[in-house]
Amino acid sequence: MTESRRHPRTRTRLPAAERRASILAAAAEVFSETGYQRGKVSDIAKKVGVSEPVVFQNFGSKAALYRATLDHATDAVSALLHEAADAGRPVPEVLAAFLDPAHMDRFHQPGSHGFLFADATALAHDPDLGDALRQVHRHFVTTLAELLRRGQAAGEVRDDVDPGTAAWWLVSLLAGRSFRAAVVPERDAVEAELTRLALQSLLPGARRA
Repeated sequence: MTESRRHPRTRTRLPAAERRASILAAAAEVFSETGYQRGKVSDIAKKVGVSEPVVFQNFGSKAALYRATLDHATDAVSALLHEAADAGRPVPEVLAAFLDPAHMDRFHQPGSHGFLFADATALAHDPDLGDALRQVHRHFVTTLAELLRRGQAAGEVRDDVDPGTAAWWLVSLLAGRSFRAAVVPERDAVEAELTRLALQSLLPGARRA
């Protein structure tokens, strides 16, 4: 008798935390490729190798899964920004790399976190998702404000601006990209100049007289 026949294989049941994490990862892939409206729970379940009821057992509804996916994506982006600052890069450099128009174009491509955030913005008036979108923006603003405070403490960011207000301003700059893409001629040049002006205004040399 062979070893495999003496000990038949059994399917390994993932711990609850790992199962939820695998579902979240699959949901991020699906929603960032197709958006919330077109994203199917059946496709998410297929990626994980479970049935749809298992997905609903873990998250309750498609809307709840989407909200959890947004939270997860926001945590990931915030962690990357903090890691860059923790590695010793000056805060203005961290912001410049993130806000760089070429990076923003990649960030908003299907399959990326930015696409997921842009899709969520279009759902702002959805009764099940509006609060989630506002929470995502508040979370991201908190991250940017924390970075700006670090920059102020290091003398890299002017100390006469309110970090929270400046963070909302930067988020508003990002939120306007889709509008500018639709109406602004020579968009690439305009995006580059807007980004330069925004970052330049935060440097100590831009202090008002």
